Amino acid sequence: MTKKTATAGAIDEFLDGLDITADPFQRDALDIVARGDSVVVTAPTGAGKTLIAEGAIHLALAAGSRAFYTAPIKALSNQKFADFIERYGSERVGLLTGDNVVNGDAPLIVMTTEVLRNMIYADSRALDNLGVVVLDEVHYLQDRHRGSVWEEIIIHLPLDVPLVNLSATIANSEDFASWVTSRRGRTGLIVESQRPVPLESLYLTKDRHHNGHLALWPVFDDGRNANPQVIKLLRRGRGRYRRFTFPRRLEVAELLAKERLLPAIYFVFSRKGCEQAADIVATAGMGLTTEDERLEIRRRAEQRTGHLSGGDLDVLGYAGWLARIERGVAAHHAGMIPAFKETVEEAFAAGLIKLVFATETLSLGINMPARSVVLERLTKYTGDSHEIIRAGDYTQLTGRAGRRGIDRAGTAVVLHNHDIPFERVAGIAAEGSHGLRSSFQPTYNMALNLVAKYPQDRAEQLLGASFAQFHAKQRRSELEQRIQDRVQEVAQFQAAAECDRGDLWEYIAHQGGRAMDPTTAVRELVRKTSSGDVMRLGDDPDEKWVLLARGWGGDGPKLLLLASSGRTRRVSASELPPPVEILGAMTLPEPVRTRDTGYRRLIGQQLRAWTPTEDDVIVALDGATDDPVAGCPQLSDHLRWLRRAEQSERERRRLAMRLDRSERGVLEQFRSILALLEDRGYTHGWELTEQGERLRYLYNELDLLLAEAVERGVLDNLNPPDLAAVVSMFTFEARPSDITRGWPNALVAERGAAVTVLGDELAAAEEHRRLPEGRPPDAGFAALAHGWTVGSGLEDLFGDDDFAAGDFVRNSRQLLDLLRQVRDSYPRLADTAAEAVRAIDRGIVAAGGGA
Repeated sequence: MTKKTATAGAIDEFLDGLDITADPFQRDALDIVARGDSVVVTAPTGAGKTLIAEGAIHLALAAGSRAFYTAPIKALSNQKFADFIERYGSERVGLLTGDNVVNGDAPLIVMTTEVLRNMIYADSRALDNLGVVVLDEVHYLQDRHRGSVWEEIIIHLPLDVPLVNLSATIANSEDFASWVTSRRGRTGLIVESQRPVPLESLYLTKDRHHNGHLALWPVFDDGRNANPQVIKLLRRGRGRYRRFTFPRRLEVAELLAKERLLPAIYFVFSRKGCEQAADIVATAGMGLTTEDERLEIRRRAEQRTGHLSGGDLDVLGYAGWLARIERGVAAHHAGMIPAFKETVEEAFAAGLIKLVFATETLSLGINMPARSVVLERLTKYTGDSHEIIRAGDYTQLTGRAGRRGIDRAGTAVVLHNHDIPFERVAGIAAEGSHGLRSSFQPTYNMALNLVAKYPQDRAEQLLGASFAQFHAKQRRSELEQRIQDRVQEVAQFQAAAECDRGDLWEYIAHQGGRAMDPTTAVRELVRKTSSGDVMRLGDDPDEKWVLLARGWGGDGPKLLLLASSGRTRRVSASELPPPVEILGAMTLPEPVRTRDTGYRRLIGQQLRAWTPTEDDVIVALDGATDDPVAGCPQLSDHLRWLRRAEQSERERRRLAMRLDRSERGVLEQFRSILALLEDRGYTHGWELTEQGERLRYLYNELDLLLAEAVERGVLDNLNPPDLAAVVSMFTFEARPSDITRGWPNALVAERGAAVTVLGDELAAAEEHRRLPEGRPPDAGFAALAHGWTVGSGLEDLFGDDDFAAGDFVRNSRQLLDLLRQVRDSYPRLADTAAEAVRAIDRGIVAAGGGA
């Protein structure tokens, strides 16, 4: 029997063992894998990509090979680990998440992508006899913090190992598949656009004119266009007091229950918002659970949290959390400890919890299908600003709506928000996906591993073939065309601006360098005036006017002027006769009584006697210039064309700067990194020094800064708690809501200051080499790391502090991972680092490998 026949038999064996009939796209994908080729599969959430992964794994195991399944987050890795154990048995499944190793020699290993990347760079023996690698959620390569890892795997994984790339729907799947083909050989593309359960998108409004009535409207008409009925309704609702307003969370929850749209996932892009919403709805007592359901929820919660002590549970607010989920309502976000999150996921999947308020982390592959999904807002905070979510994000978030085999349709509900026009909402929902973009950036660690593994020409060839470089070439071509278009526009607009009465450029210079027509110039001058200003209008040198009051009209500012004769004049800026001069200012008696004849007569007398002081500065706009251009009847048209030329020229300069930056590209950045590494003694030519060999095995965003701190002795002669505190500066990055904490002691403060100085020094070196500056070290976790390593309990560390326990677990696990790297890379620190690891890896942290 040939290998191909044996593989085909394995496919049939796998498919025959399923409880469902495989869809054509799933069978097509497995046929590609059976040929030994790689495959890219894009399909909506819930369409059945997992079946393809399981089939590919089955093929590898049936052939006597190993299989790796990678996931972007540890929580998803843990869930898949449990799923595969149920299918294959615990002896055949292992888990590697960097800080958690279970049965590492098993034929099927579930791991995070970073673990696989590190294996590849280390030439691990675990890669021997590897039959397939599944890259789940491969669209994560666009993540600006971790996305490079996916590209590193695709580039460097041995070419005889087929890749199964699974992704939510992406707009440029052909581009991505072509790039994978260029890197790994024959690669099939499977695109499935059909959702297994149709999705209906609804728009929720709250009508102030009808006692806050809530109404659900279809987002689309019969096709994929914005519902004209909603557009008309919202336009009628505009005005000084908006008719339609933002619905409250409890109101939405009650409507979902009334419309039989539960169970639901309600996305709130804020941890605090999730907690507050869950509390409000639970307190309202909506009767979402029966007594039997409450008992079952309690049983599952107790089972999931049985490893935690009573003291820890008290600090975590277990009693309040349990009471809330027993009412069928829960929050789900990264600030929760794994045991709490896993309880929520399990109870929701079992139909026990009916409403979950979640952040977007829930959209990453975790198995929690719902009847409906609510999007509170279509904007989220990125750390720098609030941005509107993209079409692919909408598809990913709403992908959980509609339970296969239960619901005939899933429902996505978007809440009305006047900040985003309804037409924009419909556009995002209709588009369905956005293009996958690379976030690939060479790092110090990557550069050292390339030097260690490849000749220089091969390393540069690999970097030049990255998905980032693929896109960079496309962008450069697009930028060059756009620059040429702007050059042509400037020439066309300047030609259209030519005036046959004289030199337009000299006229502009005379007007202060701005392309303004006389009316616009007068309006600009008038905007600067205030009551009491004395002005001269027109050509009569003896006629003075004082500004009594200034208002505003449809065409700009309006002035009430009083002449020395006592007569008044109401004019807009466009009606003022040039030239216009502001001669100075006089003090008007208070209050200003513009309609009082006696008051106006008094001001007229004062104006006739008024003379400018030394402090008064004449501001003039000479509309009566001798320049013949000023009298051109087409002057406004000329200046309009000139302003368009100026705009196009500014855009050309901006695009030219972008082109200059893009032309540096990945390779130029790589060479700059190597130059900096050689400056600091980590490389010598195309070879690693001893320092470089040590840095090669540090996988951290601040890898070079950490290496510098170690090499310069900043981490020497510290006890385990002090070492943990200082090393935490390289793993922790504070969120805006985190509370600032002080240093645990003077020695840690001293060493922390030394790390900060090194960080500033490195930032200057990066700027000199035109490299992007790394983030600064962050001391915000040092006190907690120190206290936990000393042996303090949760109640000692937190008290009334709102530092989320889930954050504490996750940051502690990251710290453990880096301390292990320091232990393995730097022998002189090994004993202290190992002792710190033992002290940290206890209690809630030891139980939190899934965080």
